[in-house]
Amino acid sequence: LTADMVKENAVVIDVGITRVPDASKKSGFAIKGDVDFENVAPKCSYITPVPGGVGLMTIGALLMNTYNACVGE
Repeated sequence: LTADMVKENAVVIDVGITRVPDASKKSGFAIKGDVDFENVAPKCSYITPVPGGVGLMTIGALLMNTYNACVGE
């Protein structure tokens, strides 16, 4: 998602996860989202970072859905 795709004061929730090569990291890669964060963020009223954004909510929802499926709800 690039800055030209986003309206002023938009709320952007980035849920993408991509490993990109990064020689400065011990692991040799960095985690990036699907949003061009540096260029999109100035246009947004709120934007979620990757990593550190909505990942915990995704895991929580997955666990709740798994539990509900298990107990037959």
